[in-house]
Amino acid sequence: MNADDLRQAVARLLVVRASGHATDRERRYPRWELSNHELEQLLGAGVGGVILLGGTATELRQRCRRLQRWAGQPILLCADVEEGVGQRFEGASWLVPPMALGRLYQRSPRKAVQLAENYGRCCGNQAKRCGLNWVLAPVCDVNSNPKNPVINVRAWGEDPHTVGELTGAFQRGLAATGVLGCAKHFPGHGDTATDSHLELPLLPHSRERLKSLELQPFRTLILEGVSSVMTAHLLIPALDAEWPATLSAEVLTTLLRVDLGFKGLVVTDALVMEAIAARYGAGEAAVLAFAAGADLILMPADAVAAIDALCDALHSGRVPMARLHDSLDRREVALNSIPQSLDLDNNEPTIETREERALTLELVSRSLEISNPSTTNGATQPNPIDGINLIRVDGVLPCPVLPADAPAILLPKPLGFQTVLSHPLGVSPWSDAADPLGPLAIDRLGDGPVLLQLFIRGNPFQANRSVGEPWTDAIQQLLDLNRLFGLVVYGSPYVWETLSALLPRSIPAAYSPGQMPDAQQALLQRLLNQNPSPALSTLGINEFTD
Repeated sequence: MNADDLRQAVARLLVVRASGHATDRERRYPRWELSNHELEQLLGAGVGGVILLGGTATELRQRCRRLQRWAGQPILLCADVEEGVGQRFEGASWLVPPMALGRLYQRSPRKAVQLAENYGRCCGNQAKRCGLNWVLAPVCDVNSNPKNPVINVRAWGEDPHTVGELTGAFQRGLAATGVLGCAKHFPGHGDTATDSHLELPLLPHSRERLKSLELQPFRTLILEGVSSVMTAHLLIPALDAEWPATLSAEVLTTLLRVDLGFKGLVVTDALVMEAIAARYGAGEAAVLAFAAGADLILMPADAVAAIDALCDALHSGRVPMARLHDSLDRREVALNSIPQSLDLDNNEPTIETREERALTLELVSRSLEISNPSTTNGATQPNPIDGINLIRVDGVLPCPVLPADAPAILLPKPLGFQTVLSHPLGVSPWSDAADPLGPLAIDRLGDGPVLLQLFIRGNPFQANRSVGEPWTDAIQQLLDLNRLFGLVVYGSPYVWETLSALLPRSIPAAYSPGQMPDAQQALLQRLLNQNPSPALSTLGINEFTD
C-alpha cells in the first residue's frame, strides 16, 4: 500500500482520550484529553477509537454522535465504566464496586452470580444508550494483596474461583447487549503493592503460581468469548525478564495468543501511564507494544508520534506488514459483531430504566455491613447532639462521591452533627500542620462526640496514601476520650476490617464498598436509625433476603 493508505491503516490502531463534555474549556484533564480541533483532525486522518471520561450521560450521547461524524467511518467508542456508566457519566447507574459482589459470593454464591450477570447487562444497555460500543470491563485481577493501591475494590474477589465465576457472569450479561467487553489487566495486576500509573510494578511469581491464580479468570473470560483483553504494565521475570507485559511478545503472543488461545483484540493499558511513559518515548512505546502483539494502542502520549513511528517500523520491515493486516482484521471482526446502534437522532431513550434503578439499590442494600445501629432517631430526638461529623475523603474536593448535598453531609445534621471535611491536599483542621497524617488533634475539633466517616479505597495516582493514614491511632484516641459516636468506612474492606476490630460492641459502625450517594443514604439511614428513603420503600427493597 502507498504511504497515505499505510498511514490511514495505522491510525485505525489508535484509541485516543477525549472529554465527554462538548467544549474544550470543560475538559477536566487537558493534559490527557485532546482538544476538539485535535480530535477532529485525528479522526479525519483515520484514528479508529476514542476513550471518554466526564460529563453527563446525556452529554455523552451527543458527544458520541459528533465523534462518529468526524470519523466518517465506524469507530470504537469506549469508557472505563467498571462500576456502571454512572461511575463516569452523571445520570446513569452508578453501581457498587465489584468487590461487593465478591464478598456477597462468600455468603450467597448463586445470588452473587445472578446479580453479576444483571450488573453486566445494565452496563451494556446503558453504554449502548449513550452511544458507546465498548466497555472496558470486567477487571479480571485477583486482589490477593490487601495493600494493592490501584485494584482493591475494582476486583471481583480475592481468589481465582470467585473472580472467574463473577466476571464470567458479568461477561454473559454484557454480551447479551451486543456491547464489546474487555478482560483486564493481563496477566494479572492483583498482587502488586505499587501503582503502574506511577511506576513499574514487579510481580516475582513463578509460572506455576501465575497459572494457578492470576491466569484463571482470564481463561474463563476467553472461554466466555470476551472481545478484548487489556494488557498490564507489569514486569514479570518468570515470563520476560526484560520487557513489561505490555511490551512483551512472550506475554502477549506466546502466552495469550498461543497458550491461552485468545483470538480477539489485544489492547494496551494507557501508554501515558508512568510505568511505560517514564521509560520509553511515545513513538517507541507504540512500536514495541504493537510488535509484541497488541492490536490497539490506547492513549499514546503523542498520537502523531505514535503513527509516525509505527509507519516507519512497518515500512522498514522492523515489524512485519502481516501484523498490521492481522490487527485490522481483528478490529473489523469486533466492529462487525456490534449490532446496529440506536438511531439516537430520532430516539432519545431513558438512560436508566426502573429495573436498573432497582438493581442499583439492591446491590447497595446487599453490600452493607452494619453493627450496633444507633438508638438515636434524628426525626424524634428532642435534644440534638452537639457533635462533629468528621469526613475524610481520599480525593480532592469537590469530588463525585461528595457533592454539597451528599447524604454523608446532610443526614447527620438533624442529630446536631456539624461537618468537618478533610482531604489529602487540603488543610486538615484535625491534624498537626507539620504532620498532616499524624494523630487527631482533638483540641481542634471542638467538643462533643465524633462521627467518623472515611472514604478510602484503592485509587490511581495516590500510591495508597489514604490507606496508610493512622486511623487506628485516631480511633484509639477518640475511644480513650469517650468521644467516638460511630465509625463508617466507604470503600476498602481491608480498612474496615482493621478498624472495626478496635471497636467495643457499644459503638455503632458500618461499612459500604460503594462510596456514591446512594450507598451513603442507605447506610446512614440504617446506622442512625432514620426513616428509609422513599425510593427504597417504593421499590419494596428496604431489606433483602435470599
